[in-house]
Amino acid sequence: MPVPTRRNRADAIRFLSIDAVQKANSGHPGMPMGMADIAEVLWQDFLKHNPSNPHWLNRDRFILSNGHGCMLQYALLHLTGYALSIDDIKQFRQLHSKTPGHPELGDTPGVETTTGPLGQGFANAVGMAIAEKHLAAIFNRPHFSIIDHFIYCFVSDGDLMEGISHEVSSLAGTLGLGKLVVFYDDNGISIDGKVEGWFRDNTALRFESYGWHVVPSIDGHNSEAVYQAILAAHAATEQPSIICCKTTIGWGSPHLAGTAGTHGAALGDTEIDAVRAHLQWPQAPFIIPQEIYTSWDARGKGQALEKTWQILFIRYQQQYPDLAKELLRRIEGRLPNHWQSASALLLQTMYEKKQSVATRKASQQCLDVYAHHLPEIMGGSADLTESNCTNWQGMKVFSRELPEGRYLHYGVREFGMSGIMNGMALYKGIIPFGGTFLTFSDYARNAIRLASIMRQRVIFVYTHDSIGLGEDGPTHQPVEQLPGLRMMPGLSIWRPCDTVETAVAWCKAIERQGPTCLLFSRQNLPYQERHQQQLSLIQRGGYTLLDCAEGQPDAILIATGSEVSLAIEAAKQLKSLEIYVRVVSMPSTDVFLMQDRDYREDVLPDAVLAKIAIEAAASNYWYRFIGSHGAMIGLDRFGASAPAKDVYQDCGLTVTRIIDVTKETIYAAATMKHHLHAQCASE
Repeated sequence: MPVPTRRNRADAIRFLSIDAVQKANSGHPGMPMGMADIAEVLWQDFLKHNPSNPHWLNRDRFILSNGHGCMLQYALLHLTGYALSIDDIKQFRQLHSKTPGHPELGDTPGVETTTGPLGQGFANAVGMAIAEKHLAAIFNRPHFSIIDHFIYCFVSDGDLMEGISHEVSSLAGTLGLGKLVVFYDDNGISIDGKVEGWFRDNTALRFESYGWHVVPSIDGHNSEAVYQAILAAHAATEQPSIICCKTTIGWGSPHLAGTAGTHGAALGDTEIDAVRAHLQWPQAPFIIPQEIYTSWDARGKGQALEKTWQILFIRYQQQYPDLAKELLRRIEGRLPNHWQSASALLLQTMYEKKQSVATRKASQQCLDVYAHHLPEIMGGSADLTESNCTNWQGMKVFSRELPEGRYLHYGVREFGMSGIMNGMALYKGIIPFGGTFLTFSDYARNAIRLASIMRQRVIFVYTHDSIGLGEDGPTHQPVEQLPGLRMMPGLSIWRPCDTVETAVAWCKAIERQGPTCLLFSRQNLPYQERHQQQLSLIQRGGYTLLDCAEGQPDAILIATGSEVSLAIEAAKQLKSLEIYVRVVSMPSTDVFLMQDRDYREDVLPDAVLAKIAIEAAASNYWYRFIGSHGAMIGLDRFGASAPAKDVYQDCGLTVTRIIDVTKETIYAAATMKHHLHAQCASE
C-alpha cells in the first residue's frame, strides 16, 4: 500500500466500527461512519495526548457526548496505540469487555467520562473547561504554562435537543471558555428519522447568541475545511467554539447512507460487502493494513510531547516548589496533612458552641472553615446562594475576568450545574459542590446518577429539605426525593440534625471517593446534647443519641434531621409515663448499613421489636430498619402552604403522635410476643 491518505485512515475507523457492530449484532455504526473524517483531522493533526500515559496532566481532553457512537472512539484509541487490542474491539458490547456499549470511565484507557445520556458529555466538557481555566490561573506562571490544553467535544442533534445543552452552553459563553471546542455532527437524522419534523433550530445563531465563536455549516467530509475550522477555533481564545459539520450518517453505505437505518443497528453482511466494494476496502473484517497502523500510531509523538512538558515541569518544580507540590497533591486527590486536625477542631468548636441554627447555616459555618483549609473546594448554587448558604467568607466569584475565583453562579440551571460539577471532578484538582432546593434535585437526577456510576467526588448540597420550609408549599416541599436518592447505588446521603452532625457530614463528604448529597434544613433546629464518645460515633451514620432505659429499651425511635428533636422530646415525655425508649439519630443510612453487624445490632437490637422511624419523607424505605412489627411516621402525601409548625401539625409529624404510635407499637409487639410464647408452650 502506498503512503496512507486521510481517507485511508478515516476508512479504518469506519470498518472497525462496522465490523464490531456486526459481530455484536448490536450498536450504532452510522455516527462513526459519518464523523470519521472529522475525527481523523482532529486526532491526527491537533489532539495532544500520549497513548502510553492516558492520565498525562496536560493532555487535551476528548469527550464523546454522542456516546452511542462509541466505536468511533474505540477505533481511535486502538489505532493510535492505547492499550486496547483488536481482540478488545472484537469483544464490543460483551460482558466485562473493555469496549462497552457506551463509553464508561475506568473500563477503557483513554475514555475521559461515561457518556450515553445525551447532553451530559457536553456538560462534562464545560466543567473540564472551567477546571482548566481555573487551575491554569492558579498554577501557571510566566514562561511556565503547566496547564494549557484544549477540551474537544463531539455532539449530535440529540445532544443539542436536550435541555441540558442549552443550560451549559449558555453558561460557557458567559464565562468565555476559550479552550472548549465543540464539533456538531449535523447529519439531520435521529432514531425516529429526519429531524426536520421536530428540530429546526438555527444552531449557528443559537450559539452566536450565547457568545460563542461559530464556524457554520462546513462539509464534515472535507478534511481541509475541518482543519481550517479547528485553526479558527484555536484563534478564538476568549470564546468557546462550535464547528457545525454537515455530515452524512452512514457515509459510504450505498443503500443506507443518510437514513435512520444506520443509526442503531448492524448494517448486515450484504450491505457491509457493498460498503467494502464502494470504498474499495478489500481487507477482511478487523484487518487493518500495517501501513495504516503505522500512520495512526501516536505513541512516539505523545511520549515526546509529554517529555517536553516534563522538562518544563521539572524547571517549574525548581522555581516554584510549593506550587508544584500543591498541584500534584490536588491532582492526586490527597487532602492536606493538616486536614484531620482542622476538621477535628471544627467538630469540637461546634460541640462547644451548642448553637441552635438551621443546618443550612451550620453548613455555611463549615464552609467558612473547610474552604479556607482546602483551596480545591469550588462551590456554587443554581441561583439560590443566599437561601442555600453556599457562599463563604472571603470567597471570590469565578468569571472570565477572574478565573481564579472559586464560586460559580450557575443561574437557574440545576441539571447543567450537576453535569458541569461531574466534569470538574473528572478533571481532577477540584472538589466541586453545588446547591439548590432538595425538591429540585429531580431536575438533576440523571447527572447525580452518572456521578454515582463514575464514583466521582461531587457534593450535592440540598437545602429546604422537608415540609419544614413552610410557606412555599407543596411545589417546593420534598416528599419522595430523599428515599428516591437513597435507592441510587454508590450515592451517600447525610441529613444532619444539628451543627455537630453537619460538621461530620461535610467532613465525610469531602473525604469520600464518590458522590454525596448533603440535606439541610431551612428552619432552625435545636442543638442536641451529647457526650464526647458520641461525637466519634456520628461518622458511623447512626448512633444512640439518648437512652432512657438502663437495660433493654421498651422501644427505639429512629429519626433523621429535623425530626430528631421531635423524637427527643417524645422520649422525655414517655419517660415521665415510665416508658423507657432509646433515640437513634441516623444522619446517614447508607453509612450505617456499611458498619459491622455487631455495631448495628448494638444500636438497633433485634430483640427490641418496637422500632418507630420518624422522617418527614415518603415512608417505604424505613421498613428494612423497623421490621414487620415496627411503625413508620412519615409523609405519604404532599405538604401544604403554611408556617412550618402548622404544616408539621397538619401532616401528623408531632410529639403527641410519636407518643401515641410508640405506645401502640409497644403494645402490639408485646401482644405478638405473648401469642408466640403461648403457641410455643402449647406445642
